[in-house]
Amino acid sequence: MDLVSSAVSDMLSNGEIPPAALAEKKYSGKLVLRLAPEQHRRLAILASEEGVSLNRYLCAKLLG
Repeated sequence: MDLVSSAVSDMLSNGEIPPAALAEKKYSGKLVLRLAPEQHRRLAILASEEGVSLNRYLCAKLLG
């Protein structure tokens, strides 16, 4: 038995409800990110230089 199965079995035997798997969880697509104003400014400038929105710029950086 793997670690996850063992942990779930243990939780169930103790009357606990295991959390939902992250892959099955529904996500809104919104993410709040807090950073220093200087970092925000620098990222906004970089996005502008590439001719894209800050959101598009950050998404590309996160996925790349």
